[in-house]
Amino acid sequence: MYQTSLSPEDVARVTARLSTVERTWPVGRQPVHTCYVPAGRIIGSTISDWGREALESIEPDLLPDLPDGVLDRVEAKLRREPVEDLRIDFEDGYGAPEDDVEDMDAESTAHIVSRWLEAGTAPPSFGLRIKSFDTKALRERGLRTLDIFLTALGEVPPGFVITFPKVTSVDQVEVFGDVLDLFGKPLKFEIQVETTQSVVDGDGRLAIPQFIEAGRGRVTGLHFGTYDYTAGCGLSAAQQHLAHGACDFARHVMQVSAAGTGVRLSDGSTNVLPVGDQKQHGWDTHYRLVRRSLEHGFYQGWDLHPVQLVTRYAAVYAFYREGLDADAARLKSYVQRVSGGVLDEPATAQALSSFFLRAVDCGALDPVEVQVATGLDESALRGLATRSS
Repeated sequence: MYQTSLSPEDVARVTARLSTVERTWPVGRQPVHTCYVPAGRIIGSTISDWGREALESIEPDLLPDLPDGVLDRVEAKLRREPVEDLRIDFEDGYGAPEDDVEDMDAESTAHIVSRWLEAGTAPPSFGLRIKSFDTKALRERGLRTLDIFLTALGEVPPGFVITFPKVTSVDQVEVFGDVLDLFGKPLKFEIQVETTQSVVDGDGRLAIPQFIEAGRGRVTGLHFGTYDYTAGCGLSAAQQHLAHGACDFARHVMQVSAAGTGVRLSDGSTNVLPVGDQKQHGWDTHYRLVRRSLEHGFYQGWDLHPVQLVTRYAAVYAFYREGLDADAARLKSYVQRVSGGVLDEPATAQALSSFFLRAVDCGALDPVEVQVATGLDESALRGLATRSS
């Protein structure tokens, strides 16, 4: 029997004030993008129209070099499921029409969504972005729009989310949560990180952890707002882009703040659109930025135009297919405890498993080829992805 100096009772008494840290992982599928469409432009065929316009725009000679088979997969995706997440926009992309116009759009878009749900043609996830709480007038207008939309929609379907823009304080998040409680429905929302105050508050503290706590379990995502944030940092127009160091700082704060909370992250948008004479430049820019986001751990971003769907899926699919062999070998070695040049930690195995689950969800990889490469089926991958380290 080994001798010790500390009694179990003393150790328990001294450590009693420490709480167990419980990490939470996101549940279900994360879309690769969120497509923003102004509410006044939403019609019954919006989803299919985006897919058709994206397909018709494809000119292989103008696209970046892609791995074999990627373009075929992109075309199949655009026919099958062009939009993974839709946001009906009542904020910046919508403008400020007369109240009766916004009232009408709020009700009509809800009816359109209802028809999509009945027909089984709704995207996997969708929702609306209301106006911000910047002023009393905007707050009242945004909440009225939300009320009309939800009343017309009726039952809230799975995958429905509300985007809460330009958040600047914990009070706004708390009040918004209190308002959602009044509806008596299981409503979730995502916070747009697009103000400097949403990254570091007036007391010099990180703001996002407080926002997530104030959401009382309702916050499902953090979405970065490129242009409001860079403008708020005082950057000139030429420097307002996703690859700027100021955006990297905000995104890193988002990552460390959301880690272990189950809250997902989404990168922002680029306003360089692949249209007209700028088609190749727009595609090159979008493809490069999507790849950069993926490499930085942001697996979702904003798309503002149907033609951006081409390079969204091209970049996502290329990223996952290029990483298949190396990541599968590392995961397989971890599971089989095979000695090699890399000794991975459980946290890395979690990240690798999540890599393959996301790839299968979006159509970049097939379940069979993932199982062949890793030796693991979907159930085993999900077990690794949510296992505590």
